[in-house]
This record gives sequence, C-alpha cells and structure tokens, in this order.
Amino acid sequence: MSPTTRYPQAAIEADPTVPIIRITRDFRATPAQLMRAHTDPDLFMSWVGPDSISSKVIEWDVRNGGSWRYVSTDGNGEYGFRGCFHTVTDDTIVQTFTFEGMPDAVSLEKLWFEDLGDGTTRLHAQSLCESFEDRDGWLASGMEVGVNEGYAHLDRILEAGEV
Repeated sequence: MSPTTRYPQAAIEADPTVPIIRITRDFRATPAQLMRAHTDPDLFMSWVGPDSISSKVIEWDVRNGGSWRYVSTDGNGEYGFRGCFHTVTDDTIVQTFTFEGMPDAVSLEKLWFEDLGDGTTRLHAQSLCESFEDRDGWLASGMEVGVNEGYAHLDRILEAGEV
C-alpha cells in the first residue's frame, strides 16, 4: 500500500469548453493553515511535488506583485518553476505558473480555501492554460502523481501539527 492511499485523492478535471484544469481536495485544516502551507517557503518546499523529487526555493516574495521561483531535482535532472503573485489575500492566491522547460506555456492560477465549518477546508485550484494543447499536455504529463503525493505529504504535516 502506497503512503498516499490512506489519504483522499484530488479531483482533477479538464473543462471541455475552456482550457482550464480544476482541482479540488478537502483537508482537515483551517483556511489559515492551508494558506500558510502555500505561502511559507519552507513549508511549501516540504510537501510540494511527487515523492521522487527534492525542491529548493530560489526566490519567494509573497505579496501582490511579488514573484517566486523554485528548482526541483530528481535522478533525471533539475527542473525550474517560476511565476508572479498577482493577488494574495487571507484565503486566495492568484499567480502565474511557468515550467521553465516550456517557457512560453504560462498559466494563470487561482487557489482559494473554502471553510466547510467542521474543521475541514476545501482547496479549490484552477489553472487557465493558453491552449487546449498546453492543458492536455499537463494532464498527460502525470501531474496527478505530484498533486496527490504532495497533498498526502501536506496531510502528514498537518496531522503532525507542523502548520
């Protein structure tokens, strides 16, 4: 049994009419805890991505107009990711996202945290890609592995009271 099997899987959906990927996932956490997990660079690096990588922050300026960059490494090489924070509020992040291996494929992402009122928060994320081809490439890349393994890491961090 994989360490992620005891945790819920994220719902990952492709909109049929707009090149958007929508992700939803519930966590036993408050919106503030999830916001911190997404904006504190050390916390974010401790859970983001699949089990097979390690990541380090290069730049992390969480504010309206700030920017970010991190690099992930696995047995096959190094991969850079970067973007700009457009809007950061108590429960919402709007940012761009670019995989540096495909520098022309920039997506606009919105994450928001819905308090379900019972100690559970629903994370909503949507990524608007430039084209259906770009979106379908992301979906075909195996991104669900990184999403689900990363969120399972986040669940363990939340259970341990580290956020």
